[in-house]
Amino acid sequence: MRVIVAEDQGMLRGALSALLDLEDDIEVVGQAENGEQALEMIRNLRPDLCVMDIEMPKLSGLDVAERLKADGDPCRVVILTTFSRSGYFQRAMRAGIRGFLLKDSPFDELSASLRRVFEGGRAVSPELAITLYEAENPLTEREREVLKLARDGLPAGDIAARLYLSAGTVRNYLSEAIQKLEAKNRIEAIAVAERNGWLD
Repeated sequence: MRVIVAEDQGMLRGALSALLDLEDDIEVVGQAENGEQALEMIRNLRPDLCVMDIEMPKLSGLDVAERLKADGDPCRVVILTTFSRSGYFQRAMRAGIRGFLLKDSPFDELSASLRRVFEGGRAVSPELAITLYEAENPLTEREREVLKLARDGLPAGDIAARLYLSAGTVRNYLSEAIQKLEAKNRIEAIAVAERNGWLD
């Protein structure tokens, strides 16, 4: 299988590529240091798989996967992450990502997962799957919209105008979100939601 490795940390990218190249059935055909470069390489080199960090400069691994899905590109994406955020996981599944693995997984597990994905299967770290079931996003779509606009610094009146709601309704949505996230105020609620990937 032909693989591209996309990771913004040079040492990790080089080490991972070298280990994968040692496998008889894996050939690393490119290394990218950011999401934009990864997308360009995928389009030019037509690899079977792209092993990608979730958080990279320019475009995240999730951004790249979403663009590939929109383009109908056959390259299968495997995300490597240190983050077990359920919001990321859910977005990854929607983007058609075939593998979602933790960076500290043993290398044998990674290579076996790549083979499974190459053969048409899925590979998800058990810890990430557990996180998904334990931490579903408690916010409604409207609460997320209101929190996103509050994160951008808009006061309740401006949020109300943007969403065609009354200011009182917006304050109710903010209050509900704060309670659900067990936060003290909207700033803390936004921080909790961002940390869990629930505003993506």
